[in-house]
Formats: sequence, C-alpha cells, structure tokens
Amino acid sequence: MSEQKNLEKQFKMELASRELTVKTGKLAGQANGSCLVQYGETVVLATAVIGQTPREEIDYFPLLVDYEERLYAAGKIKGSRFIKREGRPSDEAILTARLIDRSIRPLFKETERKDVQVMITVLSVDQENDPDFTSLIAASVALAISPIPWQGPIGAVRAGLVNNEWVLNPTYEAREKSEVDLLVAGTADEVVMIEASAKEISEQKFNEAVEYSLKHLKKVVEFIKEIQAAVGLKKTTESEMELTTEEQAKQELIQKKVEDFCQGKLENIFKLNKLEQWQTLEKLKEDLNTLLKEDNEVSKEARAFGLSLLEKKIEALARDLVLNKNIRVDGRQLDQLRQIWCEVGILPRTHGSALFNRGETQVLSIITLGSPGDEQQLDGMEEVGKKRFMHHYNFPGFSVGEVAPVRSPGRREIGHGALAEKALTPILPTKEEFPYTIRVVSEVLSSNGSSSQASACASSLALMDAGVPIKKAVAGIAMGLYLDPDDQKNYRILTDIQGIEDHAGDMDFKIAGTRDGITAVQLDIKLGGIGLPIIRDTISQAKDARNKILDFMDEVIKSPRPDLSPHAPRIISLRISPDKIREVIGPGGKVINEIIAACSVQIDIEDDGLVMITGTNAENSQKAKEWVEKLTHEVQIGEIYEGKVAQIVKDRNSGVEIGAIVDILPGQDGMVHISQLKNEHVNKVSDVVNVGDNLKVKVTGIDHERGRIELSHKVFEPGYDEQASRPNSFRGSGNGQRPQGGGHRGLPFFKRRNK
Repeated sequence: MSEQKNLEKQFKMELASRELTVKTGKLAGQANGSCLVQYGETVVLATAVIGQTPREEIDYFPLLVDYEERLYAAGKIKGSRFIKREGRPSDEAILTARLIDRSIRPLFKETERKDVQVMITVLSVDQENDPDFTSLIAASVALAISPIPWQGPIGAVRAGLVNNEWVLNPTYEAREKSEVDLLVAGTADEVVMIEASAKEISEQKFNEAVEYSLKHLKKVVEFIKEIQAAVGLKKTTESEMELTTEEQAKQELIQKKVEDFCQGKLENIFKLNKLEQWQTLEKLKEDLNTLLKEDNEVSKEARAFGLSLLEKKIEALARDLVLNKNIRVDGRQLDQLRQIWCEVGILPRTHGSALFNRGETQVLSIITLGSPGDEQQLDGMEEVGKKRFMHHYNFPGFSVGEVAPVRSPGRREIGHGALAEKALTPILPTKEEFPYTIRVVSEVLSSNGSSSQASACASSLALMDAGVPIKKAVAGIAMGLYLDPDDQKNYRILTDIQGIEDHAGDMDFKIAGTRDGITAVQLDIKLGGIGLPIIRDTISQAKDARNKILDFMDEVIKSPRPDLSPHAPRIISLRISPDKIREVIGPGGKVINEIIAACSVQIDIEDDGLVMITGTNAENSQKAKEWVEKLTHEVQIGEIYEGKVAQIVKDRNSGVEIGAIVDILPGQDGMVHISQLKNEHVNKVSDVVNVGDNLKVKVTGIDHERGRIELSHKVFEPGYDEQASRPNSFRGSGNGQRPQGGGHRGLPFFKRRNK
C-alpha cells in the first residue's frame, strides 16, 4: 500500500479563479493511462487502454470513447420504483462522449489498428462546473501519460460573453446569461474541435471568442505537458508491421498493378451521383480484387492493401482538382451551393411539415404541438427541470441506399438532432408568448452530405408552416477544407460539402444561424489542428451561403402562418392570483379533475398563477376557462349574478328565517337578507324563494376581513328606489327582530364550498 501511495503525484494550476487539480498513480493502475481530475468540486476519472494485437481486415482506426454518468455524483437515486441502477446513457452523456471523441481522434494515426478505449467516469458534480470540460482535460492527460501512440496533448476551455465581457469557463448560472456558449479543444496553436451555441452572435464576435479561447487554452496544454514530462511513459510505436525486403517488393508490385488498373477508369467517376459513384467504386474494387487474385503469390492482406490504394487514389484525385484547378468533384465553384428546393404543408393531418432538398440530401421535418403537460421531465446527473422544445433526428438505411436494421437512435442520430435543436432554440417564442410544447422530428430521406444542417433548414420551415411564431428563419451549412500537406498556407474552403468531400476532405465545419447571426457551430477535423485564418475565412464564407439559403426558403414561406393547423390543440392562457390556485385544484384535485372530465381538456398551472387550458374543441376550452375564472374571480360591489339558493338561514335562538344563501360562483356564495328580497315587507324567506330556486342578485357589500358578501334581490323589483332604500343586511330581520351579534349570530354571509 505504501508503494502505491508513493506513486501518487498531484499537479495544480489556477484557471478562471478556480483550481484545476490532476492526480496520477493512485487509481486504476492496470489501465495504460489513468488520472483523477478535479475542477471546483467536479471530479472525473479518466482511463485509456490499448488492445494487445491489431485487428485484422478493418480499414479504420477502432477508437471507443465512453462517458459514464453516475447519479451518486450528484447525490441522487434513480427515480424509477423498480430500477435503481444507471441504464442506457442519457442524451447528455452521449453528446459528451461524442465531443471527447471528436477532440482526441484527429491526433491518432488513421493507420492504427489496435483498439483504443478512453473511458470517463464522473464521480462528483458540483452543479457549477460542467464535467464535459473536466472530462476533456482528463482524457487528454490519460492519453498523454500513457504509452499509447497519440500526438497530443490537447487542452480545452469554455468561453462566454456576459454583459459584453468575455468570461473564461463560466458556471452554469453565468452561461444562462451569456450570449454564446463556446467550448474549444486544441493544441497550443491550433483548434481541433469547436462546439458552440449562441444567441445570434455576429461573425466578428464569434472569431473573437475563438481567439480568446485559444489564448487561454495554451496554458492548459503547457500544464498537461508538464504532467507528461513528470509521469508520462514512453510512447510505443504505431502497430505497423516491419516489412521485409521481399514484402516491400510485393507492395511495390501491387502499387504498380493498381496504377495500371486505374488508367482511364477514374476520370468520370465524379460526374456520377452518389449511388452511381458507390456502385462504380464497388465494381472497380471487385475487378481489382479479381485481378490481384490471379497472382497466387498475392496474399489476402496484400489484396486489402491494394483496395485501400484505390480509395486513396480517388481521394487524391479530388484533392488535386480543388487545390490545383479550383474545381470540385461535381464541377461546382468552391463557394457554390448545390441545387436547393423546398416545400411546406406536405402532410395533411400533422400540425406542420416541410421538405428541404439540397443536392441529393433530402429531409422531411414534422411538427407536433402539445400541451405544457407534454414537456419532457429532466432528472439526470446534471439536468433537472422541464424541456418544452425537442428536435429528434432519424437516419434510416435507405437514405444512403443501404440495408440496415431499425434500432434505437445511435450516437450519430442523437448528436445531429441535438445540433439542429441548438440552432433553432434561440428563435423560439417564450413560453408566455406560446405556451405549447413543441416536438420536431426530422426524417432523413436521402443523404449526401450535411443532413444535420438540412434538418435545421427543414425544421425552420416546418415551424413557420405550423404557425409557431418564431422570430426569424434559421439555415445551416456545412463547410469543408482541402489543405496542401506540403504548404499549410495553400488551402481551399468549400461551401456545402457533399459526402465524398466530407470523407476525403480535411474538415466538416457546420454553421447555423439567421441573417443576423450565428446560433450553433460544430467543427470536426481530420488534421492535427487548424489556425485562426482558416476559421475566419470559413465563418465569412458560411455567412454568404447561409443568406443565399434563406433567400430560397423565403420564397416558400417568409413568416409564420397566422393560425395554427385545425388539427392542432388550442391553448387558452389566463393568469390568476397564486393564492387562488388551491381553489382551482380543490381537495385532492377534486375540482380540477371535475373541470378536465366535464370539458375534455388538459389544465396546467404554474406556481406563478399562469393557467393553460389545452383542448381540441374551442367551445369546451372556453367553458373550462370561464369555470376557472369563476372559481378565482374576486367579487366586486355592483356585480350581478344569477345564482341558485343553497340554504334558508334561520336565527339560532328564535328559529326565524332571516335570509337565503345564494351560490353566485363555484365555491363562493353570499347572503340575501330577508329585507333585500322584495320592496315590501316579507314575513318568511320561504314565501319568496326556496332551496334550489334560481335568484338574480346584486353584490351590495363585501366584508373582506370576515369574508362576507352581501346580496340584494329587491334592486331588480319594479319601483325600487336606490336613494330611499338602504340595502344593508345589518338593518335587522325585517320583522322587527335584530339578530344578535350584528347579523345572524356567528353565521357568515357566505361560505366557500369545494363542489
């Protein structure tokens, strides 16, 4: 135990007035690299492990990143009565895992074939410091100090803009007030990953945010390098087999055969559509494989090498076209959009729908409006509360011409859906303006590049088609990059990349926003990093593209429809005094359930007294509203009601009838004194009215301290003289007897009943 303790090392730095602490050598000793990272009182454990042997017959680097939320980190127990342990990762956990993956993957060599797993386990959260930042740092440290071949380290920081001042690593509370929430990962000089949401921030401000982040990020990178120098293990070489002279000669022979095979076969491949390209490439692979099989000395592994050379040759051809001829694979100019067309109102029964096409990418977005009670309940490690806007994204196999089983949403679907949701959130109306719960589903029907940004466009159109009063339209675009490996200053930025440009290019930079600013950004690269000049040029070029897309969208629908779909529910809102909420709910919910059952509506009440009534029948909704208004109405002197006699009041001592209790509103009643029944003398109340009779009355007095309402019926009698009459129930019983106690002794003029 003492030996283990001696291995423990601790490193500290101050970042944004908080201490960032890294501990190594104590936990998870059998992992290739591990560390415990604490920021504030948020603590995560990161481990990195590499497989023993390379995986055969795969043509990709097998990296797995897992982000494990633990509810104990927030002092919570799972809400389910039957299952108490953590289950499927939450959307937030999946998004964080993707974020870490996108940050560390570019610094691995694509030719690595040993499995690498990076796992982050969240042990403590303080509800101030987001564990995604801490987890990125931890992943970088674990990889940096391990023997795993990785070209890091990277650092990460978050930037916010509060009251026009930049804030480093803002807390959750500060992020709520910020104009932008930007998370940047990178090396000391270059950006590797960006994730951002913003409230229509300008391009200039966004560039400032990235520059500000990169300046502070350098300090984090230097800190991790110090840790690596102190406790890091020597890096192993990449898991490539050393070639013998004979094997090298065979590879050169295969290269020559591939070169000869490709002559005259690749020139026109880019003129085909995506499906035709794929079919042509598969046919070329099949023919090349057959050719290589004819040589009995060519092994299976060598044939796989030859097939990979074919793909690399196609990628190199695409890069050469762009860098040396300024022509893209489909003949477009570098800043030219693919053909765009769109429609709205596609589906007859949904609450709103739109179809957006850009090249071979096609997305259908559908809107569903629900009551406030349909909001999603959030009860995770970090998130609590409710969510009224949801965007979900589906990517079936047929959209790329493949056979694929239908499964629950994968990481890609969740990530793309969240990105479009982030882009649309800033332009939504407030709950007070539009109390509906809004769900958008984007169905990708065909994909050839940037379906997530097409989803943002389609969803913006669908929201307007549904009559949701969004502030502005949103459009998104994916930008690409080809960089000359021999000259870093020689690069070309591509607008509206399609599949092959994403696959063979160096960058996928998604930018969404309105005409007035950026609302969401996501950057993925395949290089070791990109500098600020490339980011600035991309942001500027994307703005021009975004405005052109919005021009196309404006031609179809420029503003939200004035009315909701006839099939959408209607919500009537009213505000009552919070003190009156209990009157609407009633004991055990009796009153509110009676309204819901009688009017076929749904009723949601906020703590501040906002009442929202949702129904499909306008007449029933109005009936429910009037019911609530009557329950909560503050009775005023001079108001007139048509009430029902609930009780004949008798003097407790003499038994003489002295008045009638009349229900004037649900739960509220008042008393008509016998003197207020008719202009002439009345001997008995029952001579004029009986229990169950309807009686028209006017409010003539209110005793707020005692909660008494005085009513009069005789004001409606012919010949009534308001000046001569004195409608005051304190006058007496009308038969010469004055009730004791200034009224009908101990009996209030009205009482509340929960019907």
